[in-house]
Amino acid sequence: MSAPARILASLKASIGDVVFGMEDGTVSIFGLVFGVAISTDDPRTVLIAGASGAAAAAVSMMAGSYLDAESVRDARRARRNAPVDTAAEKADLKAIASALARGGMALADVTQVTEVLARAPRAVTDLPEALAEAEDGASPFAHAFWMFVSDLFAGFTPVLPFALLPMHSARIVCLIVTTVLLMALGVGRGLVAKRSVARATLETFVVAAAAAVAGVAMGRLLS
Repeated sequence: MSAPARILASLKASIGDVVFGMEDGTVSIFGLVFGVAISTDDPRTVLIAGASGAAAAAVSMMAGSYLDAESVRDARRARRNAPVDTAAEKADLKAIASALARGGMALADVTQVTEVLARAPRAVTDLPEALAEAEDGASPFAHAFWMFVSDLFAGFTPVLPFALLPMHSARIVCLIVTTVLLMALGVGRGLVAKRSVARATLETFVVAAAAAVAGVAMGRLLS
């Protein structure tokens, strides 16, 4: 597989991290930036606070994503190496049979498959983990990388206007570009989760508004 193809595959496998990273970066840094921007007329102060917060948040989320993916992988590996538990084997076999039946497999075929699996207890216990790994398809490093990139990009989006524009214009542009990003993020969340796009977008805006209100309230209080 070529390098571009591997990158695209890791991106598809890490799409949940991308959505989560963008949501975290946008919401948390927008609340921070707007809170500082309301309490000062110095764009440099806002820029320093926002850039520092975006960088720190991206590194923190990257580390958290890596440790989470690594912990899941270790748990799967430990389960594969553990002695076969007869009770767990029977439960897994029953769950597999139910899933095959719900998927439309004929009862006779389900019976045949479960009989074959019953003669291979290790295959039964390993199957859920193997399917989970096949569905995931990305290494812990890939999860961490895409989390970092998405969180950093989203975090710097509300910060950049204060590096390029006067304070009054920067506040307006920050609000506009963050709104556009949140709208795109809401649509993305809806498509990835196969949920109502309108509901996902509304939820994203509500969370962002709560973060902005918290940031502004704290900025007013401290100033």
